[in-house]
Amino acid sequence: MSIDQRLSQLSIELPPPVQPLGSYCTAVQVGGLLFLSGHVPVRDGKMEYVGQLGREVTVEQGQAAARFTALNCLATIRAALGFLDRVRRIVRLTGYVNSAAGFNQQAAVLNGASDLLGAVFGESGVHVRTAVGAAELPGDATIELELTVNG
Repeated sequence: MSIDQRLSQLSIELPPPVQPLGSYCTAVQVGGLLFLSGHVPVRDGKMEYVGQLGREVTVEQGQAAARFTALNCLATIRAALGFLDRVRRIVRLTGYVNSAAGFNQQAAVLNGASDLLGAVFGESGVHVRTAVGAAELPGDATIELELTVNG
């Protein structure tokens, strides 16, 4: 089954690829690795999820933000590689979680992204991961994700 068929089976429609919000590109391929810049939960130029976990955002809302942002990452991967079937492995996920003082459930928040990648790519979607709490993120984004993909 192709990845596009898998997305359809999961009732997932990818958004259009996000445009850079500054002086950078969203993806760079070096050899067999594709490096994605930090992606935030933006749709049509508007931040969809804002605020700090442990203050105005719950863990469940943070997981939804992580899942949504992972979909943005998949759209970027598709744009960079031509189609998602070229992904051999999701290698690494780094997640920055906009965290209020004392919030320590960053790993639980990132499960929203990790679970999506596993559902879409199966074993090839299982990756190494780092979860980092951040005092602030650009545009007050709830989350920012970086991916490294073998493609």
